[in-house]
Amino acid sequence: MKQNEYSNKIESFINEIPSLPVSAGKVMEVCNNRNVNPSDLNKVIELDPVLTGKLLKLINSAYYGLGTHVTSLIKAITMLGINTVKNLALSTAILGTLPKNRILDGLNMEGYWRHCLSVGVTSKLMAEMQGVDRKYHQEYFTAGLLHDIGKIALNAVLSEDYMLTVASADREHKQIYTLENDSLGINHCDAGIMISNAWKLDSPVSDVILWHHSVKEYYGEFLHILYNVAVADYFSIIYEIGFAGSRYPVKPEKNVWEAIGVNDNSFEEIKDKVFLEIEKAKIFLKI
Repeated sequence: MKQNEYSNKIESFINEIPSLPVSAGKVMEVCNNRNVNPSDLNKVIELDPVLTGKLLKLINSAYYGLGTHVTSLIKAITMLGINTVKNLALSTAILGTLPKNRILDGLNMEGYWRHCLSVGVTSKLMAEMQGVDRKYHQEYFTAGLLHDIGKIALNAVLSEDYMLTVASADREHKQIYTLENDSLGINHCDAGIMISNAWKLDSPVSDVILWHHSVKEYYGEFLHILYNVAVADYFSIIYEIGFAGSRYPVKPEKNVWEAIGVNDNSFEEIKDKVFLEIEKAKIFLKI
């Protein structure tokens, strides 16, 4: 009975979250057209001055380090590429929509977002190491940044119970995902996909949100991104970068590491870059 009550509370909370701006939905719709060009995307984004301002702020931030100040939206789209701008628009819209002023006891929000930034940055840098086309790097970052978005709902709605769940995970040396199921009857992946469905997010972000703790059960087309985020999540917890509710992750299976060509020592090669990128990527939390 209590589990149904929790699920209902989560659903009510998600229904109260404002919809994503219409412009964000149109950006995703336009970008799904194989023949889209920068001019098409510019026509959609320029109708939303808030989104335009946020994108130009991000594009001119240290995170991208373009070396020149960009004031033209069409120039920015051309320089960064359609796929990158699509993911920037999605990230800014989502982070701008999430509630910021609730009393949240279960998780420290600063630690939570540092963990999410770490997973996004690490996933992107590993994709770079693996020779993934640069135009897809932002998808790895966005999927990593938003992979734990369901914890926002659990933490906001079930604050006291979630705090006890987090404490149990630490005391019992278990991952938070397992104890969410045991204690609450709903985990952050389930809550996350409810948010994703409400906002009509497309893959790979929605797939990563739902499957990052059960990668061996996934048979979709974004396996490479999912594997990278799962390993990046593991690294970020092991190296204690931020705090997402558990210090005891389950190590991804051997085939996951082999599929993306990384090992236990791979993080050491990019560790300095990760910390530098996290500091630069904090601009995402200030948009």
